[in-house]
Amino acid sequence: MVKPFQFARLPMIYFGSGKISKLPEIVSCYGKSVLLVTGARSFMDSRRAGLLFDMFGSNGIAFKHVPVRSEPSPETIDETILKFRGSEPNVVVSIGGGSVIDAGKAISAMLGKTGSVREYLEVVGTREHPGTKVPFIAVPTTSGTGSEATKNAVISQVGKEGFKRSLRHDNLVPDVAIVDPELTLDCPPEITAASGMDCFTQLTEAYFSTKSNEYTDALALEGIKAIKRSLIRSYNHGDNIDARADMSFAALTSGICLANAGLGAVHGLAGTIGALFDIPHGVVCGTLMVPANELNVSELRKERSGEAALHKYAILGSLFSDTADKSATYYVDFFLDYLRAVTHSLDLPMLSSYGLTSDYLPVIAAQSDVKNNPVRLNTGHLEEILRQRL
Repeated sequence: MVKPFQFARLPMIYFGSGKISKLPEIVSCYGKSVLLVTGARSFMDSRRAGLLFDMFGSNGIAFKHVPVRSEPSPETIDETILKFRGSEPNVVVSIGGGSVIDAGKAISAMLGKTGSVREYLEVVGTREHPGTKVPFIAVPTTSGTGSEATKNAVISQVGKEGFKRSLRHDNLVPDVAIVDPELTLDCPPEITAASGMDCFTQLTEAYFSTKSNEYTDALALEGIKAIKRSLIRSYNHGDNIDARADMSFAALTSGICLANAGLGAVHGLAGTIGALFDIPHGVVCGTLMVPANELNVSELRKERSGEAALHKYAILGSLFSDTADKSATYYVDFFLDYLRAVTHSLDLPMLSSYGLTSDYLPVIAAQSDVKNNPVRLNTGHLEEILRQRL
């Protein structure tokens, strides 16, 4: 029997090499005034940026530029809104990684609004966003968060009183997503590794989520197959367009899956850690994959109700092993071994290298939400996950 489910709306998606060339045509459907949000330098210094701006000029499109240097903070969004208040563009376009897309998503949602974006954030805010926005186009240049397909923008304030919370509304899904693998060719190995592990984690956690269904499972498995083919290949051979296309597909698919199935322990911990320490989100996810899944399997093997989730672990182990006629136990253990090998191959750092110490473990564990994890974990379990990668 197919489980009941609901499925979130998606943007109009253009996927494939060279699809960035469609951007001027798509922008013109909304008007001739663009607010362009990018990273600090990488795209703006690239040959592709020059070509795009020439096409903008040929199509009579004028743009103003906002650089985003890190994960967007309330101050970043508020300052941008203040700067452009009264002269709203026809469309906001983000070209960059997940932080850039989240920033553009939040800017498009806050143009024309009063107050700070912080007031509209989940948990820390007091106001509900009405869902009105300036049209928004997302163009990812990394293969990680899948933010080009989701309805939330993650806003961070890092520090002792920090938070990492979402501005969320069904209408904030990008109107258009242009996923062009060519834009990821210049992504350096360390970012390729971190973003790749982020989307691997999202696909895996969505697959095991208690909110998963046959639809999200089918999508997650296709994304994980792309991970198998190309995560390590894109890290070692960043100029391989086939590998980059696989990872762009995996990232896009991971965003669709997380939006509809939720995530688990790794992302629960990563959100809390990201509010306290300036650690790249993908690094946290990647480095916690092994201990979180080891603990999940250990606890599932103790519970009668864990058979369904263990069966899924066996499916992933069979997918990665390419070996037939082995036991379910063999395949579950193989998947864990594969995760250990990937962690080693990508040289994922320990959390202590970013200043996290054991004193913070109880605080992080107590503040982390892991409600969609396939097995119930207590704060002691969460501390143990963190301690193994400290």
